[in-house]
Amino acid sequence: MHKDVDSGFEEVAGATGDEAPNGPDGRLSDWQRACRMLEQAGYGHAVTNTYRSHGKLIADIVGYDAAAALAETVSSAAIKAGTAAAARLPEAALTAARRSGDTQNYHSWVNTVHRLCAHAPESLAAVLERTDELLRQLDAAQFDAWVLAGLRSAGSDASRRQRFFTLEDEEASRWLHREAGDVTFNDVDRRLKAYLTALWHLRAPTRESSRADRSLMQHRSSFSGGVIRVPASFPSYRGQEAQDIFRACMAHIGAHFMFSSERFPVGELRPVQVALVSLIEDARVEHLAMRQFPGLRELWSPFHTAGASGALTAPSLFARLARALFDPDLEQDNGWVQKGRNMFLEHQSEWHSPEISRRIGGLLGNDLGQMRVQFNSKTYQPDPPYRDDNNGLWNFEDGQQPEEQVEETISESVQMSNREDDDHPDREQLDDDVRSDTPVNRARPREPEEGNEGIPVARYGEYDYVIGRERPGWTTIVEYQPEPGRAGNISAILERNAETVNRLSAIVKSACVSRPERIKRQHEGETLDIDACIGSVIDRRRGDTPDPRVYLRTARRQRDLSVLVLLDISQSTADRVLGTTSTVLDLECQAIAMLAEAMAGMGDPFAIAAFCSDKRDDVHYVRIKDFNAPYDGAAKASLAGLKSGLSTRMGAAMRHAATDLGSCMTHRRLLLVITDGEPSDIDIADPRYLVDDARAAAQRISQEGTDVFCVGLGSGVSSNLDRIFGRRNVVQIDRVERLPERLPQLYLRLTT
Repeated sequence: MHKDVDSGFEEVAGATGDEAPNGPDGRLSDWQRACRMLEQAGYGHAVTNTYRSHGKLIADIVGYDAAAALAETVSSAAIKAGTAAAARLPEAALTAARRSGDTQNYHSWVNTVHRLCAHAPESLAAVLERTDELLRQLDAAQFDAWVLAGLRSAGSDASRRQRFFTLEDEEASRWLHREAGDVTFNDVDRRLKAYLTALWHLRAPTRESSRADRSLMQHRSSFSGGVIRVPASFPSYRGQEAQDIFRACMAHIGAHFMFSSERFPVGELRPVQVALVSLIEDARVEHLAMRQFPGLRELWSPFHTAGASGALTAPSLFARLARALFDPDLEQDNGWVQKGRNMFLEHQSEWHSPEISRRIGGLLGNDLGQMRVQFNSKTYQPDPPYRDDNNGLWNFEDGQQPEEQVEETISESVQMSNREDDDHPDREQLDDDVRSDTPVNRARPREPEEGNEGIPVARYGEYDYVIGRERPGWTTIVEYQPEPGRAGNISAILERNAETVNRLSAIVKSACVSRPERIKRQHEGETLDIDACIGSVIDRRRGDTPDPRVYLRTARRQRDLSVLVLLDISQSTADRVLGTTSTVLDLECQAIAMLAEAMAGMGDPFAIAAFCSDKRDDVHYVRIKDFNAPYDGAAKASLAGLKSGLSTRMGAAMRHAATDLGSCMTHRRLLLVITDGEPSDIDIADPRYLVDDARAAAQRISQEGTDVFCVGLGSGVSSNLDRIFGRRNVVQIDRVERLPERLPQLYLRLTT
């Protein structure tokens, strides 16, 4: 036995007040074996010494067993990730033990690290370096979910995994904020644009701030060149308060667009004067905005928290001045703050001109210099936090820009509609929002149609098979207006296939789908009609001839069915069908046109929708025909205008379609999914993830009383479609050109 091992364990036992148990199965024996195993493995003194020294402290917090069990993970790390990562692991484990505070959460963290070591060893050191930063934001379960997200999104691409776990990948930070419960820019992006348009009649490209910016200003918004940049999150705010600060931020920047007519030249101004001119300008535009919309005071007010007194430092004085200008009735005990407030209020008649901000800010800056108050422009952040970094207010000459922007130039601008009461009729009219760069991925994206911006209408959960639960509000359904094509193309299809349409109409007519009705007083039937039998006995006792119709039978005499056809229009549907000039989408439209014509002739309530996806925040949903809309020329034009593109996030689209079907008060509801491939999307590398989500969606929809059926086009996807919908609920059509021929037979099967 090694002497230092014995003494090390005795120190641990003494520090915790526990006696070291005797016997081969005691904790002393486990600790000894763990230390000896690492020493004899030849990983080097750095690994064994770090494990021994930090293991003592870990044992104080979560127990000896946990400290001994860590050796296995250290050994695995040394083998797969290298001795440098293994030597760092005990230190990170101690941080995890202190953060978690209990054995269960600590074990959860160790298990996650063990999984990371097995599946992404090149990234282990990067995660261990950031343990304190990560665990400040995440508990053990959230940390596990974040690691799983990285493994899933990167798949087998080691370099992509490394970018994720070093937080160089923007998606990693988004997942981090999401797991921490933060409200992120992605969650509110579309609502912020709508809010800006509703408030100021302003449409501006709104982008997330660069994640490459590691400065303090990364948590402040900015605007320049007509582009608004908003932080990924405001970490100190949660829930409704977080949503409010995003709206406060947009309202403030909108006020600058409306009332800050031109940029200030920096000239010879010192940094402190630049900051003060910006602060006065912030207050000026907000007061002008509140004159127009008094309710903005209620939005901005909760974020002005500076007290009436405080330290005589530049950040404290600036925050107090900002509040004094926003809320002049608040008493202040500092003469400089009082002077700034009085000067601002005395010149209310000049608030229409930005020059008043430059004049007052310059004077206050001179006074602050005489007070010997130090100002550090590199650490200064405007307060309150909803206000922007003010760089958009200034015209910096070459070499004066305070920070280098490590982003590509974005040639985007703003379009602002004129108002009747516009204070600036000569304001430049800027162009429409231009979509951001297209990512490279498995599904080639479709170019967005000009003027066709989708509207987010719903958020749905998404099932994660690894954690065994649904992530609430994880996907966003964005409804897009259908692009009209030539309705004559659909009419031509119906004319060419008149015989098939007639046969399909007959099938639809013969399929009586409704609740069974009891038909009484029949000459023959399945059972006796009790009421008729009683009447017959009464007739006999009265001496009358009894009615012989004393039987009852059940029959379906009406149609009581609603159908929603959900078309997959992902990029793969643009492929040519072998031996023809038609694409998969062409044949889908041809088959649906004939089925719709037959259902419309019978008056069945039915709807047609199409879907594709561009990651979880933009699941495209296109309504071709709603239940309460006629199947007319407009619907046929929408069907003819469908275009292929993007990916196939099937589960979210099915949930949204099922919500529409749920509003139909019919005896039977049918969701018919037509697809040529299995679920996939560019933000998911795990091939099983979206398959299991679609399966969970299909099961939930079926449990709620809606039949779900799938038509799989082509070969090679039947196994996953069987897993999603069940073998009995899938029809595989190997030859896609046979879809128009097979669909009538399928409909008969489904409705009988």
